[in-house]
Amino acid sequence: MKKRSRIVAFLLVLVLFGSLVGVSIKPIIKDVRLGLDLQGGFEVLYEVQPLKEGQQITESVVVDTSGALRNRVDVLGVSEPVITVESNNRIRVQLAGVEDQEEARELLSTQANLTFRDADDNLLLDGTDLKEGKAKANFGQYGDPVVTLEMKDPDKFGKVTSEIAKKPKPENVMVIWMDFVEGVDSFKEEVMKEKTKFISAPSVRQTINSSNVEISGSFTVEETKKLAGILNAGALPVHLEEIYSTSVGAQFGAQALDKTILAGIIGISLIFIFMLFYYRIPGIVAVITLSIYIYLILVVFTGINGVLTLPGIAALMLGVGMAVDANILTYERIREELRVGKSVKSAFTTGAKSAFTAILDANITTLLAAVVLFIFGTSSVKGFATMLIISIMVSFLTAVWGSRLLLGLLVQSGVLDGKTGLFGISKKRVHPIEEGVDTLDLTTKFDRFDFVKTRKMFYVLSIVLIIAGIIVLGIFKLNLGIDFAGGTRVEILSDTPLTTEELSNTLEEIGHPATDIVISGDTNNIGVVRYKEEFKQETVNKIKRDLMAQYGADPNISTVSDTVGKELVKNAFYALLYAALGIVVYVAFRFEWRMGVASIVGLIHDAFFMVAVFSISRLEVDITFIAAVLTIVGYSINDTIVTFDRIRENLHKVGKIKDANELAVIVNKSLRQTLSRSVNTVLTVIFVVVALIALGAEAIRPFSIALLIGLLAGTYSSIFISAQIWFDLKKKELQKTGTIKVDKEKKKWGSDEPVV
Repeated sequence: MKKRSRIVAFLLVLVLFGSLVGVSIKPIIKDVRLGLDLQGGFEVLYEVQPLKEGQQITESVVVDTSGALRNRVDVLGVSEPVITVESNNRIRVQLAGVEDQEEARELLSTQANLTFRDADDNLLLDGTDLKEGKAKANFGQYGDPVVTLEMKDPDKFGKVTSEIAKKPKPENVMVIWMDFVEGVDSFKEEVMKEKTKFISAPSVRQTINSSNVEISGSFTVEETKKLAGILNAGALPVHLEEIYSTSVGAQFGAQALDKTILAGIIGISLIFIFMLFYYRIPGIVAVITLSIYIYLILVVFTGINGVLTLPGIAALMLGVGMAVDANILTYERIREELRVGKSVKSAFTTGAKSAFTAILDANITTLLAAVVLFIFGTSSVKGFATMLIISIMVSFLTAVWGSRLLLGLLVQSGVLDGKTGLFGISKKRVHPIEEGVDTLDLTTKFDRFDFVKTRKMFYVLSIVLIIAGIIVLGIFKLNLGIDFAGGTRVEILSDTPLTTEELSNTLEEIGHPATDIVISGDTNNIGVVRYKEEFKQETVNKIKRDLMAQYGADPNISTVSDTVGKELVKNAFYALLYAALGIVVYVAFRFEWRMGVASIVGLIHDAFFMVAVFSISRLEVDITFIAAVLTIVGYSINDTIVTFDRIRENLHKVGKIKDANELAVIVNKSLRQTLSRSVNTVLTVIFVVVALIALGAEAIRPFSIALLIGLLAGTYSSIFISAQIWFDLKKKELQKTGTIKVDKEKKKWGSDEPVV
């Protein structure tokens, strides 16, 4: 009866989850906020500077300025703008989905102040005399577009009009001006360079004791709406210097979203197929828990009102590949216990318990790298880090607790008893329990490999590659993107294939010739142009209009000042340094200092290898490259920790090691035991990464290539570098002390087993 109830419970969980997803998935997906790289829009980083001599830029001034910018954005009707204060004197504005980017940028930076003057240009009234928020776009008595205002003090307005009315013609006029303190006049193209715009000069024949004022002129309806919006927002109290900006055309965003989602579906489907084929029943459980994982990620992300970016989708996909690692770790340990003749129930209990500490340590170290990335990253990289952090935490919940719950129900029901084939193990590979075979004695597919014996060959290989990389790096250097080098990057989308010559001619015709042109895209329909100089807002607007007219799609244009470029380089260095230090300290604390040293050598090896390959291939190094390096740092240490955890466990089983040969046997056996897990894990992540490279958006292709290189380098270093360096360090201890003993005081988390 109990057995049947567990099967019913298993099926009930599936039905409940399926029903929940069916009812709620559409509203959840609808609530997902897309970043500007997925729906078009622009991002700009302003540095707040004094408007006049002696003005102090305090925190309150910057906060007030961000409030004024938010009021101006409200005029545009953007549903969910992101306006944040950074570094005490900077304001980042992100407007996803804004239709008229040129209008939006001008509206943000234009300093407009209405003034009323007499015929001798003496100031009579200004914007401070107007009631806040009372400017409205309206129509005059003849149906012409006008702007209506309300004065704070009708008596003051009456006094001013009374003085003007006393003057003889033609001096009895009140001249209305719009002063543009900074920026340009965006209302009339013919006076684009004027700093002050004449509005009107009505004659005043009598005193006007009214708070209502009507401004008429040669306005269009749109111009009155815009003027009213600026007046209601108020004058900016500072000067805003644009030091970074990126603009994404709507067509680019839609294409990137479609392509990346397709890549994700294919990559994740391949993972599901692999798990089902290789692990059978546990694979079915993995597919279920991974589906729950994806659902929960979306729930949490929408719950915190997160903004989904292109790197964020990549992080979600990568998270699936990394989440399956916990399943693979657990399933491999269960399969080992089955092979030594244990019952399914006993193998499940022991295997799940043995895998827990390795899963915990691996997740914490990867989380460290993701947190550092969030702290030092900017905009879309923060989105990537946020998604990665959520992925790690949710995957731990689903892969550990969820998988144990579901697989445990099946195991405890008894339907799997004696059926090792349902775990992907033939009966030929199962030893009878009476033989007393330990997991340390099991044969593997990799028994012919002597990793320790050949370690010096791999040391030499790595040293040669590193020296070659240093030489290549010294000659070719890195192809730094504008994120680090500064300048302007223009990305052009065409309906037809482009050629370098054609694009060069087009750029020359519009007055911006370029020599750094790269043609990319599946059909050579994307042109990437780089300029060393940083273009100003007016230039960016002109280029966008010209290229839109030529190719029918808004180009992507990013500008980065030298200041921001240098800061990004510094932040990237600190991010890598702090991530590495945090991981080393944690590994040394959880294991021992020798494993910490071996781990950091492996991480440096992986990071440098990625840098060298990018130098040779001339792939562009941008801020997402740093995200890739930090991701690989977390992934590589994940792999290394699993290996060290198995070495530690096997040393405990042996008790004492008396010579280097015994130590070498333990290291070799540990590597062979964990190699299946390493190969399977890297394979599942590669499914996703290759799908991103082949089918994903062009914008994250360098990021995906960096991940692929790092994955291969990380797997190599954990086996042939980190583990072997630890062996050599431990061998020296053995030579000094004559033995390696188990420390009876320090114990593994969640276990009674002592550690070395």
